[in-house]
Amino acid sequence: MSFSNRFDHRKYVAFPPVALKDRTWPDQVIETAPRWCSVDLRDGNQALIEPMSVSQKKQMFDLLLEIGFKEIEVGFPSASQPDFDFVRYLIEENRIPEDVTVQVLTQARPELIARTYEALKGVRRAIVHVYNSTSIVQREKVFRMDREGIKKIAVAGASEVKRHAGMYPETEWIFQYSPESFTGTEVDYAVEVCNAVIDVWQPTPAHKCIINLPATVEMSTPNVFADQVELFCRMVDRRDSVIVSLHTHNDRGCAVAAAEQAVMAGADRVEGTLLGNGERTGNMDIITMAMNLYSQGIDPMLDFSDMDKICTVSKACTQIDVHPRQPYAGDLVFTAFSGSHQDAIKKCLDTYQEGSVWEIAYLPIDPRDLGRTYQDVIRVNSQSGKGGVAYVLQSKFGFNLPRWLQIEFSRVVQKEAEVTGQEIAADKIWGLFQSAFLSPHQDVSLEDFTFEKVGERERFKAVMNCFDQTLDISGEGDGVVDAFVEAIKKATDIDFEIMEYGEHALGQGADAEAVTYIQLKSGLARYTGVAISRDIVSSSLNALLRAAGQLIQESRKRSAA
Repeated sequence: MSFSNRFDHRKYVAFPPVALKDRTWPDQVIETAPRWCSVDLRDGNQALIEPMSVSQKKQMFDLLLEIGFKEIEVGFPSASQPDFDFVRYLIEENRIPEDVTVQVLTQARPELIARTYEALKGVRRAIVHVYNSTSIVQREKVFRMDREGIKKIAVAGASEVKRHAGMYPETEWIFQYSPESFTGTEVDYAVEVCNAVIDVWQPTPAHKCIINLPATVEMSTPNVFADQVELFCRMVDRRDSVIVSLHTHNDRGCAVAAAEQAVMAGADRVEGTLLGNGERTGNMDIITMAMNLYSQGIDPMLDFSDMDKICTVSKACTQIDVHPRQPYAGDLVFTAFSGSHQDAIKKCLDTYQEGSVWEIAYLPIDPRDLGRTYQDVIRVNSQSGKGGVAYVLQSKFGFNLPRWLQIEFSRVVQKEAEVTGQEIAADKIWGLFQSAFLSPHQDVSLEDFTFEKVGERERFKAVMNCFDQTLDISGEGDGVVDAFVEAIKKATDIDFEIMEYGEHALGQGADAEAVTYIQLKSGLARYTGVAISRDIVSSSLNALLRAAGQLIQESRKRSAA
């Protein structure tokens, strides 16, 4: 078989659009969070190679409570003994908070519905979620039933759910129905089936039922799904007594977009999982959708402030790593390798005022909101520029490099990155900085120095070891540093000038040290020195000495040549 025959798009047909010329959802804006329901313990769990153990389920349940979920689908107790036992554990151990409603799934079969209610005996409040497949392909190729036959299954299931609920009047029951594979079902027929279920349950505005519209398989672009949902919301009976829910999957990579647009189309509730775990390509990632709302100034009614814990627990329970590029949660999502990006981030952060609107280039939200730190923002490799290097030194070690030194040191780091081909860690950057600028010159040093005021000028005297000579040097200038420059010039007969100078305290309080940055110019060449000391005079002199040592060394090489 030829390659062209193996990869043949002609076996597929385009998904038919919905004939909805007066759609309104494109003009809508989401202003409040939907009702959320986590299905991690059911849909997420059933998709795992190794389903969660009891201890893992407990850990995941506790995490979902901590995040703030008020509706949690805890299993499929009629199909799984471990799920049955877990539901019993939650009830018998009184592990369900009063403001939390557990949800369980069941097929529309009498014996399974009976088993479901057995699992829920004694629960304060619960959602019983019943479903059957309604799509064209399921009707025609799996069940080989007509429309009426499929609808009868739904009605019979709804009747059994209601009948069993009457046996347990001590519990507050909420009924939920899903026309499985809603996306592959004609909208008018989905409405017909759901209306038949609603007619059985007789919901009211005070006691609503949930109609859940699953994109069991994502089959179209998000806008088409939104059209389906808007049309459904227009046509369904007793809309004021129905909570329209969504359950999207990610087969086309658009589960979040589909859910967002469907909420704009009129849906009230969204089911999903943390980090998108679920069948095939996964369920809709609630973290992404909730944080999308958060980034627009909308309270998601969920708390993701400890993202590291969420990722750790999720990995421990599912045995699935969090992709480093996972939106909001990945290790690299607040990381910039590009030098221009790094520089822009640093400049924005330097001007940011706490409490003001977050407007930071390349950072859609403040990493601190998720329990991350600014140290996570900037990392350095061969594509990084001065901004990233400077940020690391400032945030990790307190060095606020002047721009000229940022440029110079970035070349040092980039050279190292190009040689290694790897990311340069913060400690390595610090080591490179020390080696390049903080190591004393081996052949040039001061044994002693004094300075005194002479009128409006300073007089500087010192003993300087310069390669194989001991020199008594002296000079006068407008300040101590200027006087030291004049002293070196006279002793070495080398002409140079200070081109750049910067200083700042390193740390805070009485014990803070001073750091000085100096750049000398002699002809076209430039020489840099950096020094740290307990006082600014000493740090300035030592920085000058280190730069001058390089200058003297180069002068000696030229003379020897």
